[in-house]
Amino acid sequence: MIIFGGNFESLKTQLRHSLWNLVRGRFFVTALVGCLVAISVSAHAADGVVVKDLRVGVHPEKTRFVMDLTGPIEFNVFSLADPYRIVLDLPEVGWQLPARPLPQRQGLVRSLRYGLFKAGASRVVLDVGQPVKVKSAFLLPPTDGNVHRFVLDLVVTDRQTFVSNMGTPAARTAPASQQASVIPGLPQPARKPAGRGEKRVIVIDPGHGGVDPGAIGRSGVFEKNITLAAAKVLKKRLERSGKYTVHLTRDRDIFIRLRDRIAIARAKNADLFLSLHADTIRKSSIRGLSVYTLSETASDKEAAELAESENKADLIAGIDLSQETPEVTNILIDLAQRETMNESALFAADLVQELRRVTKLLRNTHRFAGFAVLKAPDVPSVLIELGFLSNRQDEKALRQGAYRARIADSVAHAIDRYFARVEQATRL
Repeated sequence: MIIFGGNFESLKTQLRHSLWNLVRGRFFVTALVGCLVAISVSAHAADGVVVKDLRVGVHPEKTRFVMDLTGPIEFNVFSLADPYRIVLDLPEVGWQLPARPLPQRQGLVRSLRYGLFKAGASRVVLDVGQPVKVKSAFLLPPTDGNVHRFVLDLVVTDRQTFVSNMGTPAARTAPASQQASVIPGLPQPARKPAGRGEKRVIVIDPGHGGVDPGAIGRSGVFEKNITLAAAKVLKKRLERSGKYTVHLTRDRDIFIRLRDRIAIARAKNADLFLSLHADTIRKSSIRGLSVYTLSETASDKEAAELAESENKADLIAGIDLSQETPEVTNILIDLAQRETMNESALFAADLVQELRRVTKLLRNTHRFAGFAVLKAPDVPSVLIELGFLSNRQDEKALRQGAYRARIADSVAHAIDRYFARVEQATRL
């Protein structure tokens, strides 16, 4: 139990520090559970290795996944359940694949994704529609001038066997390449109003990345690339004003866990956190930008579905989050987040006003949903859906640098208005 004393400001400070210690502790000591270290093979260093092709072959007794490589690599294969996945971890490699769609619904493999998982590590995730077993995984040296080949054979099994193959308790701790991405030496934030001449700290979060591409547009553009391009433009615009110190949660195509994005904002002692996304929707005629702030009760069915899909990003990347426990009890979260959620809503109102001048907005533009990435207990946070990649007009606009620059100008004006109001309130 945590006992609080003193006035309300002291209470808030203690809440923030207690929350931070609890959250930070989880990042350092919580290993992911539910993964099987099925096969681990050592080879030479993977410096400069490039994946030139990947394919799936269907045979009567097995499904075979093959990657062509320019050199030998180390690899690690393990499995995850609910949903069923086979995960292949590699050192950081390059990707130069032929211009054709990735394999889908071939044999036991429903779909696959690949990309940079974290610095120094790449990942391939095979989604399988039923329990499977890794029959073999091996690396073939080049023959007759051909490239190296990584081969993975999958066969059908039952759930009981799948679960029993997930290792003994002594093997529950994942290898280093599968452990939660942690940020060493995170300082405990000491939040205080910015003094005269002191720059406000803004953290911009380009959604998705690496092995998690996000939504895919009508032309094949990935959401992860749109959000990163928009974030870089906004960062440059804010820094040009001279008023802000701006950080990105990622500045390249790399996967970052949702909770780590929050940790980055808190480690930087952020005054404001903006997460950028660009979704798709079944009805392609729907278009327009929208702004979300945190609420456990979604403002409508559409908002609830969107939050549910976004919160699965860690599962997409092959991380098992099914047994995560809350950082603290609900009542402590409520106390710590009440003020922050109010500030987030105030900023969202400024944002909607400014954006209305330069682009089409979705009806009921300010919406509420339970996005995991907005749950920093003491950093005002908003999620901006820049538009729908499923809509021809929205996608075309988001691919244009001039349009992204106009959006960045409007967001910057809203940030100026918000902090002007905050500073005025502190002088009263």
